[in-house]
Amino acid sequence: MRILIVEDDARGSHFIARGLTESGHIVDTAAEGATGLAMAREGIYDVIVTDRRLPALDGIELVTQLRAHGHATPVLMLSAVAGLTDRVDGIRAGCDDYLAKPYAFAELLARVEALARRTDRARLQDVLQVADLALDRRARRASRAGQDLHLQHREFLLLECLMRHAGQIVTRSMLLESAWNYEFDPRSNVIDMHMHRLRGKVDRSFAKPFIHTVTGAGYVLRTDV
Repeated sequence: MRILIVEDDARGSHFIARGLTESGHIVDTAAEGATGLAMAREGIYDVIVTDRRLPALDGIELVTQLRAHGHATPVLMLSAVAGLTDRVDGIRAGCDDYLAKPYAFAELLARVEALARRTDRARLQDVLQVADLALDRRARRASRAGQDLHLQHREFLLLECLMRHAGQIVTRSMLLESAWNYEFDPRSNVIDMHMHRLRGKVDRSFAKPFIHTVTGAGYVLRTDV
């Protein structure tokens, strides 16, 4: 899951980002509302976590503008101001959930994951299956013909992206968005390195390769060639 955190408190932002990353998610951060809104409008996030009080553009206005432009990405608002009227204002602005500070990270994580499940259960289904290739998101396990593939974290995310777009060309940009955050240097060859290792694990022990390079375009997961 790809999550955007909009929080001007550097310590708080780092705390949330570290916890979500350690839970297996891809995290981007913004330190003020205007930047957060611009990033949110790219439409690449599964969930947005935003503070209510932000410089440049506060959280309520961020969500209001996001909804006005037709974006339905679920939003969890964090705030030290959590009276009934404040919570109602947040929900009316378009927030999907409201969490008062201070909070336990376990609760924040549970709410984020609940929002994602509620919004798009089909896209976030736990088990993906393409021919004899299977990926279990909840168990963080991938296998082919019943044999465990023992994937590293990035390899798992890349394979998930390929399987969700089976039969379609997956570009380098799509792979970047699925497994790296904004701090990643797109000029790096790290994608090719990870894909080389992934192909070795998915295809090496089998007569029929599934992952194919499309020169100048990206990669494709195909089982019919």
